[in-house]
Amino acid sequence: MQKLRLRVLAGIFLVAGVLAWAGARLWDAYGRLPSVPVAAPVVFFALAALLLATALSTRSRLRAQRERRPEAEGVNPLQTARAVVLGQASALVAAVVAGLYGGMGVFLLTRLDEPARRDQAVYAGLTVLAGAAVVAVAFFLEHVCKLPEDHDDDTPHPAS
Repeated sequence: MQKLRLRVLAGIFLVAGVLAWAGARLWDAYGRLPSVPVAAPVVFFALAALLLATALSTRSRLRAQRERRPEAEGVNPLQTARAVVLGQASALVAAVVAGLYGGMGVFLLTRLDEPARRDQAVYAGLTVLAGAAVVAVAFFLEHVCKLPEDHDDDTPHPAS
């Protein structure tokens, strides 16, 4: 499994943003631009909270296991791998959606004289922030679930 790369996510965000900005300009020239849903930032903040709860729970269980506490619950490696994959997939989707709403928000900044457009620009901005929160929590979850490095291969063995 490969680690998340911030450059890749930023590239996805920028490409989606530019395409959304161009699409919003084109759509607005030929008709009425669809509105930004109020639920978009709510869903992404809820996803960030879910990923954060998973990361904190896994971190505390791993810490209890390392400290060999008698009440420590075991950590299922497959469940941990699934959590990491969920975090990575969520980060990729958040980068795309935040880019789309970011591009749309940039276009809406030119139309702030209408109250409805102003509200939509705020919702788009909140969605970008929520997408950034999902990406940040996905990186944290990946860090929590990272396996310790194996340093035995790098150290020379003393001659016996």
